Amino acid sequence: MTADDLDGQQPEAIAFSHERQVPQPVTSWSYRNCREARAAGAAPLYRGQPGYGPHMDGDSDGIACEPYSR
Repeated sequence: MTADDLDGQQPEAIAFSHERQVPQPVTSWSYRNCREARAAGAAPLYRGQPGYGPHMDGDSDGIACEPYSR
């Protein structure tokens, strides 16, 4: 049996990714607005954190209720 014969008997290669996929937790609630989040001392909020809501992330960068620019 040759090396080519053995290679032909091998199962198809499986591509593995070295990049680890970390699932984002799903939150079932969010603050109504940034004023409410700031009053609770929770701002800024990051995507995946409890209380985060995309409606508070105006630029869709994953950070809601960012500090005011001065």
